[in-house]
Amino acid sequence: MGGHHHHHGHDHDHRGGHHDCHGNAGKRQLGWAALLTGLFMIAEVVGGVISGSLALLADAGHMLTDFAALSMAWFAFVLAGRPATPKLTFGYARLPVIAAFVNGLALFAICGFIIFEAARRFGHMDDHDILAGTMLWVAIAGLVVNIVVFMILQSADRDNLNIRGAVLHVIGDMLGSVAAIIAALVIMKTGYKPIDPILSVFVALLILRSAWYLVKDAGHILLEGAPKSINTDAIRADLSDRIEGIARIENMHVWSLTDGRPMMTLELSATKNTDRSKLIDDIRHRLSHDYGVADVTIEVK
Repeated sequence: MGGHHHHHGHDHDHRGGHHDCHGNAGKRQLGWAALLTGLFMIAEVVGGVISGSLALLADAGHMLTDFAALSMAWFAFVLAGRPATPKLTFGYARLPVIAAFVNGLALFAICGFIIFEAARRFGHMDDHDILAGTMLWVAIAGLVVNIVVFMILQSADRDNLNIRGAVLHVIGDMLGSVAAIIAALVIMKTGYKPIDPILSVFVALLILRSAWYLVKDAGHILLEGAPKSINTDAIRADLSDRIEGIARIENMHVWSLTDGRPMMTLELSATKNTDRSKLIDDIRHRLSHDYGVADVTIEVK
């Protein structure tokens, strides 16, 4: 039985190293993305104050939330790389999932504010003086910065929930910049100011849809839900049919520590005269090889 535990530890360490490698790449890209966003936010505040443009200051506020989101995602990666402790036996591995969940909720709040602000402005369009020329140039600069940040994040692990949350914030900003450019051009050509709030609501609705999926996926992991790719009934039937020595599988729990790292506990009764050590190795091999579940705890009764 001692040898079996050693084998389990080896599998676990190997996967851990694999995740660290992805994590470090994602961490570096998030760091650059946060830095660029923060620098442009400062430039946008200065531009907004000089031109007296409320639209630019509002966009700088959006960039501030983006900077906070990217920084939080980066910090989650930094902590996730820390070793486990006696009190936190999995270390901080799940922190990026929590960061993704919080980022999704933050996007809901941002969209709510954009829609509220658009509705308020719609009734008082004449009160707002929009400097379309300044708005256009700063929006173009913002779009360029967001495209650069987006390209940086594209080279990170796109399946990672934390990266997904960060990318969503940047896409929201890109769409915001495009909407501001279109609005500025329409205002310059026709003087039709309501185009500004109309386009901002359209962008908010697009962001909301993505934010919902992000919160749903992160919430599923935090609620210890079974990974989408794993059907417990199918695994139960497959093990019972294909592996000799299993009398009955009594208890099976599958969940994800983080996205892409499924874990399982399994209780089963063995038939008489079954070599339990071999049975455990057979089950472990099948789960790892066919279903990608390397972290398994098996109890044979």
